[in-house]
Amino acid sequence: MSLTSSSMLDLGTKAPNFELPDSISRSIYTLQQLKGDKGTVIMFISNHCPYVKHVNEEIVRFANDYRILGFSFIAISSNDVKAYPLDHPEEMFKTARQLNYPFPYLYDETQEVARAFQATCTPDFFVFDEALSLVYRGQLDDSRPKNGIPTSGRSMREALDALLNNRAVPKVQKPSMGCNIKWRTY
Repeated sequence: MSLTSSSMLDLGTKAPNFELPDSISRSIYTLQQLKGDKGTVIMFISNHCPYVKHVNEEIVRFANDYRILGFSFIAISSNDVKAYPLDHPEEMFKTARQLNYPFPYLYDETQEVARAFQATCTPDFFVFDEALSLVYRGQLDDSRPKNGIPTSGRSMREALDALLNNRAVPKVQKPSMGCNIKWRTY
């Protein structure tokens, strides 16, 4: 594992379109089909990364709290499954079921979607407004494995609360940190 930070895509960037298979339902989804009325949260995650494992329960809690308010949540795994078999779609399905993911868990086999979003690590979070314009990117909260800070989703919650209340999303945004995306080398 190589500790990597978010690339911090420019605010205002339009969400890149995609069409990806869901490891849970086995359906193919586009961004347009999954976007939320109030906003859309896109999370690049993986099964094997200890940084994702550390925040998984908070991601589920956070998604359950905000999806009823009009936000959609989309998880995407872009890792090379030949090198990291724990990130294979069958394993994604098992993880999603075990943790009761209330969102689709899409598989980006070509890694084109991760490149389009300039995702660099897992977890890596992106919040888009109702027009699919980027308003937040970076960390879930200040918690990291072994730093003693409990997970709360505070950074992301502040961003979504601002959208809900028609306020400006805080401009000071901290990058996420985690495992680097495992890019294919073949």
